Amino acid sequence: MITPKRRLQSEGGLRENGTPYDIIHRFEKIPTRVYSTEAEAVKNIADHIVNAINDFAQSPVDDFSMEEKTFSLGLTTGRSPIGLYRELVARYEAGEVSFRRVSVYSLDEFYPMSPEQPQSRNYRIHEEFINKIDIRPENVKLITGDLEEDELIEYCNEYDDAASEMDLVVIGVGEQGQIGFNEAGSNVNSRTRLVQLSHQSRVAQSAAFGNEVVNTPHMAITLGMGTVLDVKRVVLMAWGEDKAEVVRDVVEGEMTTNVPASLLQGHENITVYADEDAASMLTRWSTPWLVGSCDWTPRFVRKAVTWLCAKVDKPILKLTYKDYVKNSLSELLEKCGPYDKVNIEVFNAVQHTITGWPGGKPNADDSTRPVKSLPFPKRVVIFSPHPDDDVVGMGGTLHRLITQGSEVHVAYQTSGAVAVNDDVLLQNVDTALELGFEDKYELTKSIIASKVKGEPEPKELLEMKAAIRRAEARAACRSLGLNDRTNAHFLNMPFYETGSVNKELLTEADVQLIVDLLSEIRPHQIYVAGDFTDPHDTHRRCYDAVFRALEKTKDEEWNRECNVWLYRSLGQDWNLGMVDMAVPLSPGELLAKRYAIYRHLSQKDLNSSYKRDYWQSAEEKTRNNARLYDKLGMAEYEALEIFVRVQ
Repeated sequence: MITPKRRLQSEGGLRENGTPYDIIHRFEKIPTRVYSTEAEAVKNIADHIVNAINDFAQSPVDDFSMEEKTFSLGLTTGRSPIGLYRELVARYEAGEVSFRRVSVYSLDEFYPMSPEQPQSRNYRIHEEFINKIDIRPENVKLITGDLEEDELIEYCNEYDDAASEMDLVVIGVGEQGQIGFNEAGSNVNSRTRLVQLSHQSRVAQSAAFGNEVVNTPHMAITLGMGTVLDVKRVVLMAWGEDKAEVVRDVVEGEMTTNVPASLLQGHENITVYADEDAASMLTRWSTPWLVGSCDWTPRFVRKAVTWLCAKVDKPILKLTYKDYVKNSLSELLEKCGPYDKVNIEVFNAVQHTITGWPGGKPNADDSTRPVKSLPFPKRVVIFSPHPDDDVVGMGGTLHRLITQGSEVHVAYQTSGAVAVNDDVLLQNVDTALELGFEDKYELTKSIIASKVKGEPEPKELLEMKAAIRRAEARAACRSLGLNDRTNAHFLNMPFYETGSVNKELLTEADVQLIVDLLSEIRPHQIYVAGDFTDPHDTHRRCYDAVFRALEKTKDEEWNRECNVWLYRSLGQDWNLGMVDMAVPLSPGELLAKRYAIYRHLSQKDLNSSYKRDYWQSAEEKTRNNARLYDKLGMAEYEALEIFVRVQ
């Protein structure tokens, strides 16, 4: 599986070979291991767990005890541990480890909540892990949420006594630094207890409850911070750029109850495992020149200089020798200087990322342009994980490619059906009725009423919701001038079609859909969504599927000449030091993008956790890109959509 590394993390950076460990990690208050991918990190965590269990299994059983001693393992839920659970199951199936002498504890549980409910933590751990290994039933000691109120205090105290003796606990961390359901303000000495969930936490958990915050529990039982600190060994996992800020705060920040996970700095035996995205704000990754000697590649120089501009609030060409030296960039000048030469080179590099012709300008000198002039017109495929990511992330560039004559195709990788609210579906069915079409209103209403919370949506509803998303995507295509009947492709990748927020693993069937499309179109350019903050992992899997398809087609002639560009939809945009292409948008083009986003009416969800509509977030991001380019000394634009080239 091909998953290209981010350029800034693979070209240039801290020179670790020969640099003492204490220097490299001097900003880190918790030992942190960073891996290129989550999969690589998971294998290392699994190695540690398997070795610990196997070492324990070699220890003698106490002859005077009626029961065997067990290795006690604490588990968490959510997206972070899913890959680890799959890896541990694979190790068990391969005969590398047995869990017969292992007891498992959990970190938290909603209250009240039956273990049989699909939304419960208890249920998830069973489904994802326990039901697939040889653990003894009497050694499963997960928190239960189906207690009477008068039982809670005694239950929590007894559970705390046992859990605090755990040999190893594997945990994730929330975006606000939560450990389990220890919210901001949780005391360092807190124990297992019933807690009130904040509204923000309920919004974050609402996906398991049909995206309905009103249906999400208000209370939960959680291990306390003091309990976790008593455990013999702690492994904390963090994957994805949406965890980057909290990883920085936990690993390098001050210990504070406002970020509960930072209290783990007080544990004597803890390690943080992170992928490169989650570690991207640690000092040795974000500003490695503050740590030690670096390899100064041209791209890495650009990263440092654009950082310096923001630091001293100056455009590139106004940076001085003093600015570089005072901000730990004297080595850059020693290797690449003098400073005015560096300024000019970086200014030109940034300026050359700007192009009004994302498909290449015909009959033009392309020596400094990000896209070659020929062939022209180009065949372009834009992959959109959901039916609106294309217009949200690069609607202006999409419009520009179409109007400048490129043969543009948009491939919607998933149906996006589960993101349609039931009320929106009923409104669409009612509209069809008002137009004189078949009356399905009461039937649809009855199917909705029969839904069981936490269980997959009925197939009939998913089909209707998918139809709504397709119609909206086609309308958006038409608004930008694309032929929605011939150039809009709905792949409906099978991994997504579970009817719930929990998705299946990618299979060859998913990848083959993309292989077939690419082999048919033979594109010169491919655009792929490169943001992985989607809590249900759809974006990452769609990304991986494209690159697996590219690997399978690597011997085809079109592939050898094809360039792949990454765009981002909502959330963070690319760091300016990474950008390979910046496409200016006029006020009119920004308006065309807004109107295309408007077509996705079903996504104006009344229960959305976003504070603003998608079009507002999308416009603010592109306008901010323009402001950042302006501050570097570039021309002033209304908005900019920015891209990173990976092939």
